[in-house]
Amino acid sequence: MSAGKIGAERTNVRGNVRRIPSPCAHWEDEDADFIRQVLDLVGDKWSVLIIGTLADGPIRYTALAADIPGISQRMLTLTLKHLQRSGLVDRTVYAEVPPRVEYSLTDLGTSLLSIVLDLAAWSAGNHCEIRDHQRAYDATATAKT
Repeated sequence: MSAGKIGAERTNVRGNVRRIPSPCAHWEDEDADFIRQVLDLVGDKWSVLIIGTLADGPIRYTALAADIPGISQRMLTLTLKHLQRSGLVDRTVYAEVPPRVEYSLTDLGTSLLSIVLDLAAWSAGNHCEIRDHQRAYDATATAKT
């Protein structure tokens, strides 16, 4: 095969690759920005854990904090506010002494639940393999320096 023909095939391959739309090609720029913001919110580790924890129904703040290992009060509060602002979580205050506050998923939050649980299950099922890859990468990177 001649060098010219190989070069032409390579160029054609790149051209074909460029014609295949990326996932972002389906959205306008302003829509893509908003989609990235939503993915940043719902893909955040604390959001995933909070949404998953709320799957069983309303729960009080202290119980939520106890059920999510490693989350600080500040991060729990901030993440709950972001999820509430986006319509994924409801905050219900009961006029009792002492006051009682419960958090629950909205219908919109419930519609996201299966995706979040699948993502968490995938993470749990693949964490050993991912750690092995990270160790191998780190060992290679360390050996090169």
